[in-house]
Amino acid sequence: METLRRSLSRWKKYHIKVHLADEDLLLPLTVRPTDTMMDLRAHLVREGVTSWKKTFFYNARVIEEHETVKEAKIQNGSVLLLISDKRWVPWVSLLSQA
Repeated sequence: METLRRSLSRWKKYHIKVHLADEDLLLPLTVRPTDTMMDLRAHLVREGVTSWKKTFFYNARVIEEHETVKEAKIQNGSVLLLISDKRWVPWVSLLSQA
């Protein structure tokens, strides 16, 4: 049964949005649970958005490059924040001190 679940998760797709804070845009993306943040960056590049020096945040937490959508607990309909400077959001600096 577990093998079947893993197999089906490869075909599952989530419709999420990425909020580009610098440009004040909300960009829709379709991703799979196995996609990493690097894969999301590649999706954004195909959409014409450069994101290489920007950081993804979800639920007030930095998402690391190697994390998958499933590991970051991103769900269908979620919104990720993509910002270029961690100092831009006041609560980010508070989180890094904790």
